[in-house]
Amino acid sequence: MFNNTEIGIDLGTANVLIYTKSKGIVLNEPSVVAIDINTKQVVAVGLEAKEMIGKTPRNIIPIRPLKDGVIADYDVTAQMLKELLKKVSKKMGLTVRKPSVVICTPTGSTSVERRAIHNAVSSYGVKQVHLIEEPVAAAIGADLPVDEPIANVVVDIGGGTSEVGIISFGGVVSSHSIRVGGDRMDEEIIQYIRKKYNILIGERTAENVKMEIGYATPNHDEKTMEIRGRDMVTGLPKTVTVTSMEIHNAIKELLEQMLEAIRSTLEECPPELSGDIVDRGIVLTGGGALLNGIQEWLADEIIVPVHIAPNPLESVAIGTGKALKMISKLQQAAK
Repeated sequence: MFNNTEIGIDLGTANVLIYTKSKGIVLNEPSVVAIDINTKQVVAVGLEAKEMIGKTPRNIIPIRPLKDGVIADYDVTAQMLKELLKKVSKKMGLTVRKPSVVICTPTGSTSVERRAIHNAVSSYGVKQVHLIEEPVAAAIGADLPVDEPIANVVVDIGGGTSEVGIISFGGVVSSHSIRVGGDRMDEEIIQYIRKKYNILIGERTAENVKMEIGYATPNHDEKTMEIRGRDMVTGLPKTVTVTSMEIHNAIKELLEQMLEAIRSTLEECPPELSGDIVDRGIVLTGGGALLNGIQEWLADEIIVPVHIAPNPLESVAIGTGKALKMISKLQQAAK
């Protein structure tokens, strides 16, 4: 038996990552659930469900139960977590019984949203649930000295939200959360292709375009990519070639919103910590940190060093797992 397991969960809009103390990241799957609307049964979860997006019969619909970093469909989220935790048990060949769970929440989430996350996890028969703010988890996962009295600035660009936090002495000094992330970029790309070329493309195609030829910097060696979609006039399949400059223009406004959130957070920073930021710079985590040229673009705009975390996609999940040790230390000290 695998009792009293300690699990860290990064419940993201785009992906769910599960971390265990003994094995590290044991699961990294898309936050998608495919449901049969006739029987209300879960058909697939995670990777299998994502493969079905845009390709299912009418009775099966793939749902993303999290929107903008918070739970949009409580029941489906609880079912998804249950299935994913079952997958972890199978993968490890062990029974996960009454685990202690640390799960992250967006900085700006309300008490109702936090309660929904807490309840969704509790429904699996969890012993204890601890909530931790996303920037803190990201900073711990990026190996920053969060418990020291120095400014650690983290920008976590996820699927649904972008979180900016200044952390010192284990707590958040100043933070901003905006509901702009990878998913919004995909939407903007879909809209741009639709307006300019009269072609409808799916979410997965838009995501591939963003990953291949999406650039944060306007000055880059231009790349092109062929994309296929449905012609809105004839209704027939059609192929067009788009350039990386077009994609940059499509997502430029969202990047400006992220920059504004970073600037606002830095403006609220106490003067004593501002000196640390000039020396230490800021650390990027989350899937958005992998956007081409984002490091150079940010460094030019805010004129401080910009670093990318060693493992940006897994930083928050690793941080939730490591936070367990800190929480148990605090609890032991309190006894």
